[in-house]
Amino acid sequence: MTDPSPSDSESERAAADSLEDPGPSTPPGELAQRIFDVSPVSTVVVDSTGAIAFGNERAAETLGYTSEALTSRACGPSEWKIYYDDGTPIPVEENPVTRVFETGDPVFGFEHWIERPDGAERWLSSNSSPVFDAAGEPEYVVVSFEDVTALKRREERLTSDQVRLLEFRTDQSAVPPSLRLDGSDTRIEVDSVVSLPDGGTIQYMGTEDLPASDFVAAVEEVPHYQEARLLSTTGEYCRVEAHAPLATVSEVFPSLGGRARSVIITQDEVRFLGELPGDVDPRLAADGIRRFHPEVELVSEELVYSPHLLYDIVVDALTDRQLAALDAAYFGGYFDTPRTSTGDELAARFGVTRQTFNHHLRKAQQTVFTHLFEKSGADAR
Repeated sequence: MTDPSPSDSESERAAADSLEDPGPSTPPGELAQRIFDVSPVSTVVVDSTGAIAFGNERAAETLGYTSEALTSRACGPSEWKIYYDDGTPIPVEENPVTRVFETGDPVFGFEHWIERPDGAERWLSSNSSPVFDAAGEPEYVVVSFEDVTALKRREERLTSDQVRLLEFRTDQSAVPPSLRLDGSDTRIEVDSVVSLPDGGTIQYMGTEDLPASDFVAAVEEVPHYQEARLLSTTGEYCRVEAHAPLATVSEVFPSLGGRARSVIITQDEVRFLGELPGDVDPRLAADGIRRFHPEVELVSEELVYSPHLLYDIVVDALTDRQLAALDAAYFGGYFDTPRTSTGDELAARFGVTRQTFNHHLRKAQQTVFTHLFEKSGADAR
């Protein structure tokens, strides 16, 4: 038998050393706690008294509390305002946590809406499972939940066959100074409100009641808007793009699942027109607009039939980023000849590379074409 070569001996010693010294590692308990804390799924652990023993950062964010405040609260009806779809408060015996403690069986897919400390309403979908003690009795209940508010609003839009057309009025304090001198009315159509990753929006608006230069000047006089630019002029109709880094009135309707439609400006007042799903309380829109114009009042509303169109189906199929990319490309003139917005300009608005923006845009286009040419609107029936 030949002696092992030096290289073989060195390999054996290295292997032995690696077995003896596995290197630094995190204790399992500490690792589990770190994973729990940073989990992207909201999770709380409730003890048998109804108190929240643990809650991760995502749960605190979803529920509108600090982590410290979250674990100082109980899970009973006196602490949490949770409701069924029809607005009926959920009694303690029907609370999924109560049911898990009583039966020892998990409760999956429980949906309800909750009122947060700031007054905002959020739809949650939760899964609750027991943790048993040595005697086989539930000692804790682990509740994981997700904010499904956006999905519920899309669902409501798809299943609702009515929309509510609303008109609000406020005084001349909302009228841009340059438009107070002319006695004629100015109607501005709100084509689209596109959300940006930084919380701002790009808004596309058009009118045939003002020359292009006057229209851009009037938009720039509104404090919420920056970087207004003329996109196109077709006949007497001109369209502008305006960047709004802060919240605006036009965002109120989309935030409630509807759309801003138009703004009518006279010498002494401004009227905001928009639509909401038929089952959304118009007072929510009034409250949203009052953040900008405290004196606003609802002057008319009309409930009208709204058929399920291909647009609704496609919007439901797109991700938020895909829809935003498609909206910005269409209303920004990316598909026009010649283009009034380039891919680089649109990508810069979203704070992404052109390649990333093009990826979202291509995926959105593919979805539209799939529903148009392959499914032919079958999902809408």
